[in-house]
Amino acid sequence: MRLSRYFLPILKETPKEADIVSHRLMLRTGMIRQEAAGIYAWLPLGYKVLKKVEQVVREEQNRAGAIEVLMPTIQSADLWRESGRYDDYGKEMLRIKDRHERDMLFGPTNEEMITEIFRASVRSYRDLPLNLYHIQWKFRDEVRPRFGVMRSREFLMKDAYSFDLDQAGARVSYNKMFVAYLRTFARLGLKAIPMAADSGPIGGDMSHEFIILAKTGESEVFCDKELLDLPIPGEDTDFEADLSPIVSRWLESYAATDEKHDAARFEAEVPADRRISARGIEVGHIFYFGTKYSAPMKAVVAGPDGSENPVHMGSYGIGPTRLVAAIIEASHDDAGIIWPESVAPFDVGLINLKSGDAATDAACEDLYAKLTGAGRDVLYDDTGERAGSKFATAELIGLPWQLIVGPKGLAAGEVELKNRATGERRSLSADSAVSKLAG
Repeated sequence: MRLSRYFLPILKETPKEADIVSHRLMLRTGMIRQEAAGIYAWLPLGYKVLKKVEQVVREEQNRAGAIEVLMPTIQSADLWRESGRYDDYGKEMLRIKDRHERDMLFGPTNEEMITEIFRASVRSYRDLPLNLYHIQWKFRDEVRPRFGVMRSREFLMKDAYSFDLDQAGARVSYNKMFVAYLRTFARLGLKAIPMAADSGPIGGDMSHEFIILAKTGESEVFCDKELLDLPIPGEDTDFEADLSPIVSRWLESYAATDEKHDAARFEAEVPADRRISARGIEVGHIFYFGTKYSAPMKAVVAGPDGSENPVHMGSYGIGPTRLVAAIIEASHDDAGIIWPESVAPFDVGLINLKSGDAATDAACEDLYAKLTGAGRDVLYDDTGERAGSKFATAELIGLPWQLIVGPKGLAAGEVELKNRATGERRSLSADSAVSKLAG
């Protein structure tokens, strides 16, 4: 993509309404634009990152055996009355009526709807276990939306729902999602710690939040420092095997959000030099809630003995929109964003230091063609801006690699390659640069 033809509305000044780094940088880089309180348009740069985050989430859900569906954003209030949650959920739910005066709502979550889909189609234990997920826009009318997309009213959510014959089977499904979440966040460049957490309005008696440590986090968290060094399950993880040893290892060290924190236990179990008390950002939340929804909504299956029993369920949420902000909170410097390669909007920023110079233009065109031909996504700064402005833009938007081409370097047969994360710069031939970036 040529920058001269791209829509990248960069702001010169830091917006006054932005209180945290991710909100400031997302507005400054033209990733998002606020359209109403807690409601944002995702502009091209931000949308590319969001789609990449979404794809990583999707790949790990599929790897763990979950099956993708897509449910409507508008739901019937009758389903929520069946579960008993319609009147209990609170003002966060956007309640609406259609033209026939039927009570509807803009879904804040989908436990009721997925339970209705399940009960209409599944009758036997032979069809279990089952885990269905979707990635869909949701709306919660937050009383105080803030921090940009970190706590917005409209947001993208991956929510998965597991169905099992009994509690033992449900725990197996829970463990699969637990491990899938560890892998997902690691692929996004995040060190996420699973912590015992309150279930809130979702319900249930087993729940973990996945937290990244950050000064701007909304939650106060407490954990054992050794959790930061535990290995992440590899790509070769067998999700049909017993995953309880992996999960047990992560849960044997103390980690809890403020709601579940036990100060006495924390001090007794964790040596003073390993105690972490910090702020954290929730990037994922998993729940087991048994028959909370299946019992009142009569989602039952016949067991091996022929008796019918409500299925045991769990739900598993990740917010891709929130994750984009969390990645920025975890990976930035004074100059701007530092994107992990897995979700960067472009792989390479190609910077022409003297647009209009025949030799420089020709070299850049050749590099652009070779890199795009090798499958690299390149943002080519072919604008007439000053070199300083081009460098500032490249640093601000944080692409993993900068390939810098200017008349002086070309005269010496060289281009410059800069790694955004490390700051390392290398002068090398154009062909060598292509080989490194295309490898």
